[in-house]
Amino acid sequence: MDTEEFRRLAHEAVDWIADYRARSARGELPVMSRLAPGEVRAALPAAPPEEPQSLAGVLDELTQVILPGCTHWQDPRFFAYFPSNSSLAAVLGDFLSTGLAQLGLNWQASPALTELEELATDWLRQMLGLSDAWSGVIQDTASTATLVALICARERITDHGAARGGLQASERPLIVYASSQSHSSVEKAALLAGFGRRNLRVVAVDEAFAMDAGALRRAVEADLAAGHAPCAVVATVGSTAVTAVDPLEEIASVTRAHGLWLHVDAAMAGSAMILPECRPLWQGIEQADSLVLNPHKWLGASFDCSTYFVRDPQHLVRVMSTHPSYLRTAADATVRNFRDWGIPLGRRFRALKLWLLIREQGVQGLQQRLRRDLGHARWLAAQVDAAPGWQRLAPVPLQTVCVRHVPPGLEGEALDTHTLAWVRRINESGRAYLTPSMLGERWMVRVSFGVEATEHEHVAALWSLMRDEAEGRR
Repeated sequence: MDTEEFRRLAHEAVDWIADYRARSARGELPVMSRLAPGEVRAALPAAPPEEPQSLAGVLDELTQVILPGCTHWQDPRFFAYFPSNSSLAAVLGDFLSTGLAQLGLNWQASPALTELEELATDWLRQMLGLSDAWSGVIQDTASTATLVALICARERITDHGAARGGLQASERPLIVYASSQSHSSVEKAALLAGFGRRNLRVVAVDEAFAMDAGALRRAVEADLAAGHAPCAVVATVGSTAVTAVDPLEEIASVTRAHGLWLHVDAAMAGSAMILPECRPLWQGIEQADSLVLNPHKWLGASFDCSTYFVRDPQHLVRVMSTHPSYLRTAADATVRNFRDWGIPLGRRFRALKLWLLIREQGVQGLQQRLRRDLGHARWLAAQVDAAPGWQRLAPVPLQTVCVRHVPPGLEGEALDTHTLAWVRRINESGRAYLTPSMLGERWMVRVSFGVEATEHEHVAALWSLMRDEAEGRR
């Protein structure tokens, strides 16, 4: 493909994307894909082409085969999981990033990649109200950031034991603490970092599903008495199931007293901290060692763009750095080499999409949209609270409302069957998309707001649809 053919096809692709986004915003497509497993693959050739093929007409194939297998995350009726916004300014940034084809092996390999990442993460730091004691880097996901945090915690408590015998040389088991509401990536990170499942402590939560700091203190003291080595606490601001908020100040008092690493997972909720009125939710954040939030969720930077902030970048670099001769440059002593700030050697120009998003919308534009979404959640919570037979199951500190419809006399497994049935009918209708989740031993339904195109009319229509399907009002 030469540049002129690329120019023609790229124009067609941009038009196709713009048309798709317009259709999605109008709600013209079923929100959740209706295809059965294997349908997309069966519609495409099983073997690769032997001869080169023209890409003319590929957009028709995209429309006919690929699009029906897509779930439409940018649809205003998408209320599942957490939002994964991809603002058009960020789409443009991704497009430019791929077109520039930069590979950030070190600063010299692409000075612009490194320095724009420094700038964009510092812009975000300022927007979040964090002090200048924090330094940021873009990772792919919060899962990777949490793994990096636990590796750093492990190396601090063992005085960089990986450079000697690693965990096999440790005299005492190293312990990680997290609540029952923490993300599954925390357990995975603890396993990958070598702690072992038996050394991951699940700390009790209170009535608001937040970590009980008293229970944490008792667990740490019990491990010390047993001859173990408490190592790290992963606190959550905005848990996945119910957006619970752990009490960071109280947790930090425990971690300070015993020298534990405090990592804060604010993957979704961290974006809300660009709102001054939301910052009390993470009071005590300045006492943490590391923090992750995902601008690729609520804020609008296309996936993947996860920002990891640390208070001691020198420790991070010592843990993660490598110095092969072929990557050494004369500038190394005066610049950041982001290969030493995480696991991958190479990195994409992710900062472009975050930079363009902030420039195009401005802090005030982003704040206005997040406040709108918080209003959606408060409105739905009020409707649920006022409706007979409906239960709101958790506080609503952010943009997620957890609900259950309870007909008279229905309980236990029969209630679960009812819950899963009405949410399945909604999802299969294509008129909205919700995700059920377990809370305790029973199923409930999460309604998560945050899609850019969602307005009050869509929220009101969803509530009407929920009542129709759950109460049999059709």
